[in-house]
Amino acid sequence: MNWLTRLEKKYGRYAIRNLPLYIVIMYAVGAALNLISDGRIYFEYLSLNPYMILHGQPWRVITFLIAAPTTSIIFLVFVLLFYYSICQELSNVWGAFRFNLYFLFGVMGTLIGAFLVYLVFPGPGIYMDTYYLNMSMFLAYAAIFPNAQVYLYGILPIRIKWLAYLDVAYLVVAMVTGDIGTRISIVVSLLNFFFFFFSTRDYRKISPREIRRKQEFHRKVKVPSAGTARHRCAVCGRTEEDDPSLEFRYCSKCNGEYEYCNDHLFTHTHVK
Repeated sequence: MNWLTRLEKKYGRYAIRNLPLYIVIMYAVGAALNLISDGRIYFEYLSLNPYMILHGQPWRVITFLIAAPTTSIIFLVFVLLFYYSICQELSNVWGAFRFNLYFLFGVMGTLIGAFLVYLVFPGPGIYMDTYYLNMSMFLAYAAIFPNAQVYLYGILPIRIKWLAYLDVAYLVVAMVTGDIGTRISIVVSLLNFFFFFFSTRDYRKISPREIRRKQEFHRKVKVPSAGTARHRCAVCGRTEEDDPSLEFRYCSKCNGEYEYCNDHLFTHTHVK
């Protein structure tokens, strides 16, 4: 039992169950404020500015979370829907408590990063938002569902993993060309991703004992003839012969033995 499991058993009842929805609502509020005030309300009174926090405006440690991912009203709806979908998927896979914890760690990391920059360059000109926190959310989703497809601009199908590679390339360029604030923000967001991601891995699967057990099992089980698939997704019909990287699981909430690939395990409609 790792530390996350122990925390979940002890504090899981305090998790916010609909956190992805609340996050999207906060962004919608931030977008509305930007629209009616041309961004002045957010930057003058709500943004993450360590100087202003230390000079009588402590509410900024919370209100900066409403910073909308885009200022374009046309793309905002699509961005919020996409962001809600990936956050909801992460919440389904990890559970509400672990998703809450991931988001909380990202928020705390952003705050720590902002004050680190302020220590290096003290002054009122330090501003940070949730941009890299959102990017770490997307990277976590891509790590779990690398073969999931999205339609770029509603037309061009593309796998999530390729978008993740582009994001990683962008982060590398930003690390090289950005200022100290940008670099600290990137490092903090990636530390959150790596720390949480590797903490949730089941390393028993790669232990010598588990490897020997699997080898022994495969020796005892009759190998199927060529062209015969052992696993088939009940939604898309794909098998391990169509894509060797696919993983298959049975759903405990479906009535009957229904097997799903990793792209549809958490998104299918349960059979009752």
